[in-house]
Amino acid sequence: MSKISKRPSILMPSAEEDKAITAAARSDPDAQPLTPKQLEAMVPMRALRGRPKSENKKLLVSVRYSPEVLAYFKSTGEGWQSRMDGVLRQYVTRQSGGA
Repeated sequence: MSKISKRPSILMPSAEEDKAITAAARSDPDAQPLTPKQLEAMVPMRALRGRPKSENKKLLVSVRYSPEVLAYFKSTGEGWQSRMDGVLRQYVTRQSGGA
């Protein structure tokens, strides 16, 4: 026996019904249609999702560290990867004569 459920059919309003619906919506002061300027300012939801894009993107790489180094940084708690990045940045700055 098939368990296909029947979807309810959608009845589209006639032209006269659509005009009546539109007139009722326009007469509601709390539900006015958006202006072209408001519509233009709208941003798709997918553009707002996730973390904001960084100006200086980091690169994903695979690196092997000694267990002692990893154990130390992980023991410093959440954000250990950022702290490790900071230590490496300081090293690079010193080696390149920046400090």
